[in-house]
Amino acid sequence: MKLIALDSSGLVASVAILEDDILRAEYTVDYKKTHSQTLLPMLDEISGMISLERSEIDAVAVAAGPGSFTGLRIGSATAKGLGLALGKPIIEVPTLAGLAYNLFGADGLICPIMDARREQVYNGLYRFEGSQLITLQDQRALAVAELAEELNAMQEDRVILLGDGVAVYRELLDRLLTVPHLYAPANCSRQRAASVGAYARTLYEQGKAVPAERHAPIYLRLSQAERERAAKGGAHEQ
Repeated sequence: MKLIALDSSGLVASVAILEDDILRAEYTVDYKKTHSQTLLPMLDEISGMISLERSEIDAVAVAAGPGSFTGLRIGSATAKGLGLALGKPIIEVPTLAGLAYNLFGADGLICPIMDARREQVYNGLYRFEGSQLITLQDQRALAVAELAEELNAMQEDRVILLGDGVAVYRELLDRLLTVPHLYAPANCSRQRAASVGAYARTLYEQGKAVPAERHAPIYLRLSQAERERAAKGGAHEQ
């Protein structure tokens, strides 16, 4: 099985090509350029380096959200465009599950966090049982303090935190957490399309791919612009 995998859900832009259990190529960048400038050129470059004909792929995997509204739109539009052009299905990988898959086989509670601003994070809670990723808490947006309180109450022997929210809230987490915890190293702390693709194979085998025309990103909450419009509408009604 050949997959193209994409992740532009956060600060990182990442593309990968996988064939069965082999990662053929991956290109990951965490820099200031917009994903619209980088994602397709990155895919073109690695496709050329391994002489991939896109018609050979079986599906397109994408980190479907939550995350940056702009990043999700770019990633989803790219995945959908590829899927429609090639007549291939989309495998929608929850962003936080894709992040958790960076720590395949880790012993402990895996706690990916993405900065959602205003001391809030996007979060899910996961554990590996053998080779199976178990979702203990589905994706949600919540306050950092609320997450810390929940983790303390769970009394796990070890909590592993990763994601771009760590850089923003590490000091706060260290103050709030009373359970043993550690932070993933740089090589597996941010989004990787390779992990999205690897987990996507499991989802594909479970029959969870969707036709390209049905794909839509998972936002979890309204964008800032939508919240501002809603607030103005409420004020006008008063």
